[in-house]
Amino acid sequence: MEKKNKLSEIVSSKIRQEIKDGSFAVGDKIPAEPILMERYGVGRSTIREAVKLLTLSGILTVQQGAGTIVNEISSEPLEQRLRSSNFADINYVRGILEKEIVGLAVLNRNEAHLNEIAHALAAREEAIQKNSQQACIKADIEFHIAIAKASANTVLLDLYTSFTHIIRDFFSRREPQGITHFAMSHHLHQDLYREIKNKNQKKALSIVSNILNNNH
Repeated sequence: MEKKNKLSEIVSSKIRQEIKDGSFAVGDKIPAEPILMERYGVGRSTIREAVKLLTLSGILTVQQGAGTIVNEISSEPLEQRLRSSNFADINYVRGILEKEIVGLAVLNRNEAHLNEIAHALAAREEAIQKNSQQACIKADIEFHIAIAKASANTVLLDLYTSFTHIIRDFFSRREPQGITHFAMSHHLHQDLYREIKNKNQKKALSIVSNILNNNH
């Protein structure tokens, strides 16, 4: 699984470069999967994963009935672009990334990953007990980034980290809300860690959906 993820990252980088070089024109459809498979010497699942990564990062857009369209690649840093975006849109895409990350983390996590996730989870609980909102925000972010690391997909990790920094700044600027929502969702985070550890993808994805629905 990890090898396929690495291949998809390589292919996504090659497609991005070809867009920059003009081989794939902005506004045009990218070639069909069989052509891309032959072009890059990889299987269908790798192509689909690479296209998904580029879609999540805004480089490609899937249009119903039209295919996958090439967008113009901005030279503006991603985090700078995100800071000028609508928060609801940012949070929506973050949710998509979260589900992809959890699904991969279940498959790819190792003992070092589990230890890092558990450490962040303990810090989250300690922050709740100390009634520290800032510590809760910090530990919560560390928990989810630790899961992103466990996905073993560096592109997803980079994207998720950028989104998370924007989310953190948003919550830091909000009128203080205390730690109630962190405390109420802590059992879900404990359950998520357990199911990642147990390699139960179905349950892990169900739990992360509950977390996202409660926006914690």
